[in-house]
Amino acid sequence: MSESVGKVEIISIGNELLIGKVLNTNAHWLAKRITSLGLSVRRVTVVGDDLDEISSAVKEAIQRRPAFIITTGGLGPTFDDKTLEGVAMATNRELEENKEALEMIKRRYEEYVAEGKMERFELTQYRVKMARLPRGAKPLPNPVGTAPGVLLEHEGVTLIMLPGVPGEMMAIFENSVLPLLRKAAGNMVFYETSLDITGIVESDLAPLIEQVMRENPYVYIKSHPKITEKIKRIELHLSTTCSDENVARQRIEKTIMQISSLISERGGKVQPIQI
Repeated sequence: MSESVGKVEIISIGNELLIGKVLNTNAHWLAKRITSLGLSVRRVTVVGDDLDEISSAVKEAIQRRPAFIITTGGLGPTFDDKTLEGVAMATNRELEENKEALEMIKRRYEEYVAEGKMERFELTQYRVKMARLPRGAKPLPNPVGTAPGVLLEHEGVTLIMLPGVPGEMMAIFENSVLPLLRKAAGNMVFYETSLDITGIVESDLAPLIEQVMRENPYVYIKSHPKITEKIKRIELHLSTTCSDENVARQRIEKTIMQISSLISERGGKVQPIQI
């Protein structure tokens, strides 16, 4: 699999993220889920509920030619839900009422009435708004909420728009997006492990990491100090992506042996951490 095929970008949309009212758990969940498939998240962008900002972020991401661009947020019925319009602007497409999306929305509200959650419903302009998709887009069923997800192919890039409500985002991802990503990943696997390092400060550990990564170019090593250097406790995270799980494991095992040996020579101790 070429590097370009495995690239994914995430665009999180919502003023609530920029003002610190809501933690961006969607991007965190998506990044971890996508990485576990053997794909590479290359960028996470956060923009507010502003049409020009959304359009600009999407357009710039398309120019970098990732395989997938996944947006979260801004698909609902309210005035500040502007993702679909922003994507349409970025891709030079018109918004069109999508019959399949409208039927999905209608069925969901009918279910709400049948379950006693609503007395009755009508397809107001605000509900129909959720079915106005960029021309050529395909709606993705939302098994949890009302706003469908949206898939759009544009200039070799697959754009996927998901709701901002975490439960809805996850449900659509698992049901409709995951199969697409798995197909793109092919037989790639992501392999990771962590080590607990004590007895050595990060500034002394840095040249050891650099040396081992130079000798093991397919393994990425990242140090995570716990509290302060004075405590001398560091989590060392090692990861690699490969088309063969056995090769991936061998890479990590070799790297662990090398870094552990160097750390021990300097009086440090190494313990594995269960992930």
